[in-house]
Order: sequence, then C-alpha cells, then structure tokens
Amino acid sequence: MGSSSSREDNIPNSRELMLETGFSYSHLLRLHERFEFLDKDQRGHLRPQDFAELKQLAVNPIGDRIIGAFFSPGQETVDFPAFVRFLAHFRPTDIRDQTQPEPINSSTRKLKLAFQLYDQDRDGEISRAELLQVLHAMMGTEVTEEQLESIAERAIQEADLDRDDTISFDEFRKSLEKVNIDQKMSIRFRR
Repeated sequence: MGSSSSREDNIPNSRELMLETGFSYSHLLRLHERFEFLDKDQRGHLRPQDFAELKQLAVNPIGDRIIGAFFSPGQETVDFPAFVRFLAHFRPTDIRDQTQPEPINSSTRKLKLAFQLYDQDRDGEISRAELLQVLHAMMGTEVTEEQLESIAERAIQEADLDRDDTISFDEFRKSLEKVNIDQKMSIRFRR
C-alpha cells in the first residue's frame, strides 16, 4: 500500500526538479534508477570514479572531461539533483516563452557546457595548450604532433577575433553560429 508513495519519497523535491529541468516524473524515475546503479555503495552521491560504469564515457576520448563537468570547482561529489540538472543540458531545446528565465537546455547553456570541456582551468578562455589537449585526446596517434599544432593554430586564427591568442566564450559562440548546437548536444531520454 505504501509502495507507490515510497517510490516518490526516493526523489525529494521532484516537483521543483521537473519545473527546473523540464524532465517528466517518469524521466526522473529512470534517471534515479541510473543514479542508484552508479551509486553502488548507496552513499547518496557520486564521485568521479563512480562514472566508470558508463561504457560510453569509458570509450569517449574526452570522457574524463565530461565526467569532470558534472562537478563544480572544488566539489568532489554530486548528488541526485545536481546529476539531473547536469543531464538536463542535453534535453532537446523546447520553444519556450521568452519571458521565462533561460532554461538549462538553452543553446547558450549548451555552448557554455561545451566551452567548459575545453576551458579546463576555468579562466574564461581556451588557450592553445587546452585546445591541443582536447585534440590529443580526440585524435590520439592518428595524426602527427605537427598536424595537431596546425589544426590548433588554424582554429585559434579563425575564432580569435581580438587576437589575444585565446578563444573567449563570445568568440567560441560566434565561431559555432552555423552549427546546430541543439541538435549536436541533445539526447532523447527514454521514459
């Protein structure tokens, strides 16, 4: 008799999370199951090493950076609400009333998340070294160091509008104007 309400008790503040993230209750239940699967020790939070269970991240060349993006600077764990908020970035963008605050899954917030994957020191700029680190991770030994440096140089030349040898968020956004970021950074979540 109490089993239906006990299931709801597993997701504290579910109404607020649904409003904030746009996920339905059935999505939250599935995400909660995934969270519990990753939280093997039932601590109520995840650490970076808990994400090792996700094969998609294990084989992704920038999987460590994606895992790192779940955590705010100085934070060593992520609880369920933070887990859901992060994943909400990948929800397809809805056409919303422009009077409402910017949703988590807006194009701008998706771009900020992508920018963060490059800007590892979180100084608001992508340096040549940071860009090279991502290129190394993604291309590995398939191309020479000289080719990687050439790719990084060209990317910076094309995106660096103020010629300070780094890419700011505004320059990053401008360089991706023709890319459908909503399509590239959206995942269809099963109910």
